[in-house]
Amino acid sequence: MRKPEPGTQAAVTPIAFVRAISQAYAHYGRPFGPALIAAHIAPHLLENDAARVTAEQFEALNLHAMRELDDEALGWFSRPMRWGSLGLLCRAAISAPDLGVALKRWCRCHGLIVDDIRITLSRREGTASITIEEQAIRQGMREFCLVSTLRAVHGFACWLVDSRIPFSDLSFAFSRPEHASSYRAMFPGEARFDAAQTGFSFNADYLTLPPMRDEAATRAMLQNALRLMVLQYRRDRLLVERVRMQFRARLAANATSLPNAEELAESLNISRRSLHRQLQEEGSSLQQIKDDIRRERALQLIGRSNRPLKQVAHMAGFRNEKSFSRAFRQWTGQSPGEMRRERKP
Repeated sequence: MRKPEPGTQAAVTPIAFVRAISQAYAHYGRPFGPALIAAHIAPHLLENDAARVTAEQFEALNLHAMRELDDEALGWFSRPMRWGSLGLLCRAAISAPDLGVALKRWCRCHGLIVDDIRITLSRREGTASITIEEQAIRQGMREFCLVSTLRAVHGFACWLVDSRIPFSDLSFAFSRPEHASSYRAMFPGEARFDAAQTGFSFNADYLTLPPMRDEAATRAMLQNALRLMVLQYRRDRLLVERVRMQFRARLAANATSLPNAEELAESLNISRRSLHRQLQEEGSSLQQIKDDIRRERALQLIGRSNRPLKQVAHMAGFRNEKSFSRAFRQWTGQSPGEMRRERKP
């Protein structure tokens, strides 16, 4: 596993959640090793209770698992939530006149898909609450299921009204886990454990806010919707994705270089200084995004084509094969040629 580079995210996601995904693979009778490789997670970390992975690694692992297993609930429930379920929930809610109606629609539609838990929105004396009533959750999956469900609802709500919604209360109906300190990175508030019910509360005034997103924004968000569940929402988390889309488009056009800061700022209609500052606020940087996109493109080309490595290097945005090979070894611990030989049948 490569060492984290300067400016990359800190590893705060508990290994317990990675183990929970491994249980989903066991439930479906599928090998877990390839998913760990896809997310750049070293297998030996599963044996260390104190181990953590980065948000980026966990997002990649979730995405790989949900697609491969065709279950966005990752084995939590008696029947799978097929790939695309989250998109249905989002689209059912975005046309609502305000956040309150949007969340009611989300809860209602979730109940049409899943019988094993019930999500409810309530309001009382200026406080709104999202609560989860448990019917049945597969053994060993309870914490991961409840945490992920709350993160999904809260992340979508924040994105929909483009506001970081703080909690007045956050509670879980299970005992305090050893990795409870990690919850501070996932939720905007201190968590209570051994509560009567799992849920969160917030100022009900947020329910009156109108949606700030349309169908086009929803399509863009759903390309990387898991980011809303893994990371807390900030003022405009879509900026990272807008930059990613610019980089991907340039590589798709077979360009040999990626846009610089000035080009990006101009195309995004913000100043260069604001571009760097907002990316920093979102826990990223141009260099980090550029590295991620180059790695993504390189792995696709190595795994799915027989193009010469010199051509792969240029298509991944590198000036020459030498710099590409050096970066590829830093990413994967292997040379491009070694990985290609390993993947040949």
